Amino acid sequence: MTDRELLYAYAVARDAGPARDVPETVTGVAGEPVREVCHAGFAALVGRVPAEDFEEGALRERLEDLAWLERVARGHQRVVEAAVSLFPCALPLRLATVYRDEDGLRRMLTAGRTAFGTALDRLEGRLEWGVTVYAVPGPAAPPQQPTAGRLSGRDYLRRRGAERRAREEGTRHEDRAAEAIHDRLAALAEAVRLYPPQNSPLAGHPGRNLLNASYLVPGARAEEFTSAVGELTDGAPDGLRIRLTGPWAPYSFVTHDPCVPDAP
Repeated sequence: MTDRELLYAYAVARDAGPARDVPETVTGVAGEPVREVCHAGFAALVGRVPAEDFEEGALRERLEDLAWLERVARGHQRVVEAAVSLFPCALPLRLATVYRDEDGLRRMLTAGRTAFGTALDRLEGRLEWGVTVYAVPGPAAPPQQPTAGRLSGRDYLRRRGAERRAREEGTRHEDRAAEAIHDRLAALAEAVRLYPPQNSPLAGHPGRNLLNASYLVPGARAEEFTSAVGELTDGAPDGLRIRLTGPWAPYSFVTHDPCVPDAP
């Protein structure tokens, strides 16, 4: 490794014997080949990346470049997905986890031995599924027909109050429906992470985000879980949209990250 390269770590799994060959088609965030480094009973998938992009000062500036950040995130996810297919269970590391050399990586694996082991025991055989629920606005109501005479102030306020109460009741109905969806899916999961509602324009969905959750599901229940999502989608009230994503490596359920990047 040259002075102008760093070691980028993507994921950690148990060292299960002979090194696995990462397919040549799996490249990292800088288009680099990915390989396995084993130490302390663990295997890490790593690649060499240019220091000019990933050393601390440069990285702070790069993270302001959304196009660059998206490319790096996609590359990181690509390797994590490969790790999930290569190992019985793999823990994704934080984006842009870098070390000067393999010695720094080995120190991290040694320091994190207990935390990694506990997390792998808890997550092996399980995957993460994401579910979002949106209330999509219906067609705009037709304009009010003009009345024979002007409404009195009292009648006008009554009409506005009735419209407001109808909207509030509709909102409560949507919220109750989303809660019922969550309750059914949570009963099939071992753990759940609830996230703040997504900003609809940024998420590419119109309407109000009612549920934004990740579910940790044992592999043996994956078909049951996805079938339940399908049934809930088919039976959803008018105006409700359910979106399923995954399965993913259990990002949301790696509750302890012992990895502290070595300063380049």
